[in-house]
Formats: sequence, structure tokens, C-alpha cells
Amino acid sequence: MGGNLFRFKQFTILQDRCAMKVGTDGTLLGAWVDISGAEKILDIGTGTGLISLMLAQRSYQRCRTLSLAQIDAVEIDVNSSIQARENVERSPWSDRIKIYNSSIQKYTEYCQKKYDLIVSNPPFFENASKAAKKARTVARHTDFLSQTDLLQAAVKLLSETGKIAVIYPVEQAKNFMIKARYFGLFCHKKIYVKPMPKIPTKRILMELSKNQLPPQENTIIIEATQYLYTPEFIALIKDFYLKY
Repeated sequence: MGGNLFRFKQFTILQDRCAMKVGTDGTLLGAWVDISGAEKILDIGTGTGLISLMLAQRSYQRCRTLSLAQIDAVEIDVNSSIQARENVERSPWSDRIKIYNSSIQKYTEYCQKKYDLIVSNPPFFENASKAAKKARTVARHTDFLSQTDLLQAAVKLLSETGKIAVIYPVEQAKNFMIKARYFGLFCHKKIYVKPMPKIPTKRILMELSKNQLPPQENTIIIEATQYLYTPEFIALIKDFYLKY
């Protein structure tokens, strides 16, 4: 994935001004997260607006005659927030997505809403060398959005029955689940993401809430062989990818 434009079935992502382009992590999270009952959704670190647009599309498909989810998307980088707004305005769901150019720390200070669902494809690099461009460093490194920042926002902004869904590499995912318990958030759903059958798990999709629920675990494999998606992955992304 890459380039300055990425076409999905029902919307197009322009990304020439965004530090982080459309990628598999964001697409997986947007397609997987449970949106049932979510009328107010917050997307933290929206980047291009990809996940917000995916959730708007899924919400419309699920309940065309019912109330549709309203989505707030927060993005700290100015250029990315401008481009996310542009992508939203070009989509069929511009009336349901609002883009805020803000850090989540500042947004949490003044936000009075309680959300049914919070989603984030957060930065996870901690000790790696920084990118030459500041915008890419902001998007990739935890300097401006640490796991603690994300958990503090979730505790304040989630409704009592609300959920937060994230995707992290394996080690960072383990750390996140440990930290989350100190904030009163408990992981009750995990999906282990493997690029191919014989390659170890590279990512973990997680759903957490304030309630301790029976844990669910599963595995998804993206490619059966190189360039051949598995039926499970196709079923997950078929409403979005043009090829399927």
C-alpha cells in the first residue's frame, strides 16, 4: 500500500500530505472492530481518516433505517488533519464525521462527551531512531501519544459500557494490556494477526472495556501464500477492497 491515492469501494483516500499512508494495520482495525450499539465513536490519531470512514460505511450498512453513528476524529498533525477533512468531505458520510486538529490530551480536557467506542491505530516506536520529518516522527513514535496517554483518555471519555479497540505489535500489546488493568480496563477480545501460516504473530487486535468479560481469542492469517489472501481475510475486507 502506498502512493498518493488509495481507492476503496465506497470512498477514496488522498494521502500526499499525510506522514502515515494507508496500511494493513488501520484497515484490519477498521474492518474488525465491533460497532454494534455504538452511536458515538472517537477515532484517536485518525491520520488520513481511514478508520473513521470505514466505520461510517459499516455503520450505514448495518442500520440504514436507524440512527447512525456520529464519529469524532482527533489528529495532532495539521497537514494530516486537513487531508482527513478533505477525505471526509469527498465521502458519502461527511455529515457524520468531524475532524479535530488537536492532541488527544488537549481534546480530553475540554470534551464533555462519553463515547460508546474509541478506536486507535496508535504509534508504537519508543527507542528507534527518529524520522527526518517531524510529522512522520509524530505519527510513528510514542512521544506525543504514549500508551498511558491513550488509556487516560479512554478512562475519561468512555461510557460505562463503552469499549476501546487498538492494534499493536506483540510486545507493545502485552504491555498495553498490563497497563490497562491499572486503569480499570480489561481486555476481553484478542485477535492474533499472522502475515502467513508459518510466520509468527506480528500484531494483536484488542478490545477492552471497564467490565471484566469472558475472554475471547482467535487468529487471523492474512496470506495463505505470497500475494494470495486467505478466505478469512477476504471476508473481513471484502466490503472495502476493490478487488473483492
